[in-house]
Amino acid sequence: MALFDNGFSVSTGLVIGIGALILAPVVVPVLAVAAKPLMKAGLKGGMLLYEKGQEMIAEAQELFEDLAAEVKAELYDANGIVDASVTSPATPAAEAEVAASAS
Repeated sequence: MALFDNGFSVSTGLVIGIGALILAPVVVPVLAVAAKPLMKAGLKGGMLLYEKGQEMIAEAQELFEDLAAEVKAELYDANGIVDASVTSPATPAAEAEVAASAS
């Protein structure tokens, strides 16, 4: 069959397979020791990239929130509308202070 005619015979494949079985107990631990620092470096890089991405997303979110608040304030100023959420005191202590200063 031309499909399996790649220049190697069955015996060649058996010799390669047996050689791999014999050398595997020696080669695999050596490769594992060599690969561990590479894996650690890759994980470190991925974690740093993830943290930097989170910081960038948080900064962008804050920027958009600030812009939206500015636009909302400009729209209310342009239309003469007073936004109750902006003008009302934020805490009960601030409400008591406003009430005390008003009386």
